[in-house]
Formats: sequence, structure tokens, C-alpha cells
Amino acid sequence: MAEPSDPRPSAHGRAHAVYVISVAAELAGVHPQTLRIYERKGLVEPARTGGGSRRYSDIDIDLLRRIQELTNDGLNLAGVKRVLELEAQVNHLRGQVAELTEAARTAVAEAHQSHRRDLVPVKAEVTLWGRGPRFVSDDD
Repeated sequence: MAEPSDPRPSAHGRAHAVYVISVAAELAGVHPQTLRIYERKGLVEPARTGGGSRRYSDIDIDLLRRIQELTNDGLNLAGVKRVLELEAQVNHLRGQVAELTEAARTAVAEAHQSHRRDLVPVKAEVTLWGRGPRFVSDDD
């Protein structure tokens, strides 16, 4: 017998918009009108059906919860928008740092592999032949 399926999308489908506004509002702990305000302010962009109805994904629900957290901490919606922009920028930069770190590690590993391990350093000495050192002056 088949087990009942979970109506929520799987981890690979977290961006799949399935929740109507009333369900999304309940999951986020806000009123549906609040979601409309967030959309007008540019904080969230739900998907739309062919008929124009809003559909929210799990990612949208997480974002709505983050917005609630920030507003509960005392930020106004303009402040929330700026914080979300900065958080996105930080995440982007962290990704770049990770890529550059990996590229640097690869370059160092390649440089180490290219060094000839059979060469042995030799102590270099200068030996003067003849009468000894000759110093040159500006008068010469």
C-alpha cells in the first residue's frame, strides 16, 4: 500500500511555488494582507498562476519568516529591505571567497608538483683569483 505523500515539495523543489496566500501567511505567522504589503514594498515576489493568483514556495516562506524576525527586532520595511540586500551580497561574496580559496589551493598544489624534487641546493661561495679584491673608485 502506498504511503500518503507529503504535500510540501522535496528539498530539491524548495523553489517550487505551491502555497496559496492564506497558507503562506499561516506558515509565516502573518496576515495575508501583510504579504500583499511585503510584495508592494518589493520584499517578496511570489510566483503567479495563469489566472494571476499568488503562489509561495518554501524559499518564500523562509524569507517571510526572516522579514518577520527583522520587523520584530524593530526594523521598518525599508530597513528590512536593506538588510536583506546586504545579506544577499554577503552570501554572494562568501561564494566568491570560497571559489578563490579553492583556486589558490589548486594553484599552490600545481606549483608544488611542478618543482623538481631531485635538485639539491648547493652552497655557493665566491673565490677571488689573483691578487685579491680590487676596489674601484670614482677616480679610476
